[in-house]
Amino acid sequence: MFKITPPPEWGIEPVPKRHRVLGFFDYFALWSSLGVGLLVLLAGTLLVPGLGLGQALVAILIGTTLGVLLLALAGVVGSDNAIPTMVLLRPVLGLHGSYLPTLLNLIQLIGWGSFEIIIMAQAADTITKSLFGFSNYFIWVFLFATFCTLLAIGGPLVVVRQWLEKFAVWLVYAITIWLTCYLFTHYDIGTLLRAPGTGALPFWLAVDLVVAMPISWMPLVADYNRFARKTTQAFWGTYLGYFLANVWFYALGALFVLALKTEDLIPAIMAVTGGWVALVLILVDETDNAFADIYSAAVSTQNILPRAKQWLLATAIGFVCFLLAAAVPIGRYEEFLLLIGSVFVPLFGLLAADYFVLNRRKYQVTELYREPPSRAKYWYWLGLNPIALAVWIIGIFAYHYIARNLPHLGASIPSFVATLLLYSALGMTTQGVGRGTSHSEG
Repeated sequence: MFKITPPPEWGIEPVPKRHRVLGFFDYFALWSSLGVGLLVLLAGTLLVPGLGLGQALVAILIGTTLGVLLLALAGVVGSDNAIPTMVLLRPVLGLHGSYLPTLLNLIQLIGWGSFEIIIMAQAADTITKSLFGFSNYFIWVFLFATFCTLLAIGGPLVVVRQWLEKFAVWLVYAITIWLTCYLFTHYDIGTLLRAPGTGALPFWLAVDLVVAMPISWMPLVADYNRFARKTTQAFWGTYLGYFLANVWFYALGALFVLALKTEDLIPAIMAVTGGWVALVLILVDETDNAFADIYSAAVSTQNILPRAKQWLLATAIGFVCFLLAAAVPIGRYEEFLLLIGSVFVPLFGLLAADYFVLNRRKYQVTELYREPPSRAKYWYWLGLNPIALAVWIIGIFAYHYIARNLPHLGASIPSFVATLLLYSALGMTTQGVGRGTSHSEG
């Protein structure tokens, strides 16, 4: 029986050892489930016909390989230290410096949560209108927002063990296999592969669009991977689970558009025999994406308001998502994906340089929660690390410059590498940069 129970209230403190219970299969189920969804299908439709199907599939493989590697490595930092992502930014940006990405993350999570609720409500309304002649979009918005908020209150251990592994993920995999078989048996995929694209979308910009999807989860990954029994299990479960789902659903989105010759995704799926069944089952799984947005928004907010109750924050954020989904159109999805990448790809370059290069996978976790007058190690200057913030800004500008002026290069990997190398070099030549020692020691 599926039960929703309040999670333990340790907030942003390290997860107690007894609660670090998730292994490889748990993370494979979680991240493959988070990689599945109508929004991923929608993202796949952005790649064609600008690219031919063959080019689109190569872009999907390259973008997924790179993006999921960054995602899984960010999860390593969370698994090693058993703390959420926004708290992990304190050593590199400073205790107060971590508030800026926290606010940006809160905005993007509310945006993602609203997107998820919008597309679920639109799909459900389309199904009921087609089958029963009943249409009420706002009722569906309310129902999905309420259910996903309740999941967020239940927390990751409940959702993974009781919702995904026992029910949701298996139904979605079954219907995904069915949809794939239907497309391959009813359409000439060979002809679609040979058809050229229009050339309207540069190849490496397409890779950026694919990278953006796993990168959008980077600010959340440690919120879930902090529950890992072992870091290696969490890494491989995350990598393989998300890789499989991302490649599969991006490709399905592109195939649906080309095979059915339509840009309207939901009616395209409905056009497939029994397509409404596929939509219903995908909607079952889609709820975990909105759950993750609401839950991590609550956890991220606790980085700024550590004494706030998690369940109250989740309730408030779920309500905001409901209001936005009820009142705001879905807008230009492609621009939203690129904006997310421009902020968080360089940010992870900073975190990777600080944690893997400069600190060799060792943070002083107790220092993450100390502030003056206790001479906190990661206080820097007024709680800010100005050098890290400057490098981050440079990385964001580099991303946008490349995306606008050199789109054939792709912006994600160059901006990530530039930020990682620049901050690593500064940390090796400047006392304290990346180690949080210059202000309080000596």
